[in-house]
Amino acid sequence: LTKYHIPQGVGDIVMIQSDHTGAVDILSAELETADLLGEQRKAQPPPLAAPTMWTTEKMKEFKAKVGKEKNGRMVVKRGEVVTVRVPTHPDGKCICWEFATDDYDIGFGVYFDWTTVTSTAITVQVSESSDEEDEEEDEEIEGLSPAGDVERGSRSSLRNRYGEILPVYRRNSHREVQAGSHQYPGEGVYLLKFDNSYSLLRNKTLFFHVYYTS
Repeated sequence: LTKYHIPQGVGDIVMIQSDHTGAVDILSAELETADLLGEQRKAQPPPLAAPTMWTTEKMKEFKAKVGKEKNGRMVVKRGEVVTVRVPTHPDGKCICWEFATDDYDIGFGVYFDWTTVTSTAITVQVSESSDEEDEEEDEEIEGLSPAGDVERGSRSSLRNRYGEILPVYRRNSHREVQAGSHQYPGEGVYLLKFDNSYSLLRNKTLFFHVYYTS
């Protein structure tokens, strides 16, 4: 079959005649477009509310407290992106996070995965770059990946299943404790991304605490 490009406007009627049978199909461009847009909207997740953010200057106290906790301290190596996956908890209504770093800043962002929660265990995923992380997500879900600003921290790819709560940008976590919270939008998994992909030389020591409230 030959493909023809036909300019269409609102209310246009497109008539296609078969060379083989002579049959004529009549299509409404307006209705076809509406149907396609309707299906596309159904595939998109609902919009997410903005998080509540604040900072504190009690760096020493926070690091001393979190440093004693299991998995409360980790090293994000140069060129790496660490994603902490935090499922919504059936007893919770809100997620809260706090973090700080030694000496240097780090990129940080929050995303939400609209997926069924099968376990409340918190897991950590390490990628050697934001590009590698995007490739791993591409293997799971097809979609578009907008480019990010390397100097400000890379923007994570947005998929049909994923929603952006807070884009990845560099935070002055070496000067103040960075904290925030977000009301559960529903069942799913929060993706807390610590992005050090822009750093070619420096590893970052991260002190991190995450919890839920009811």
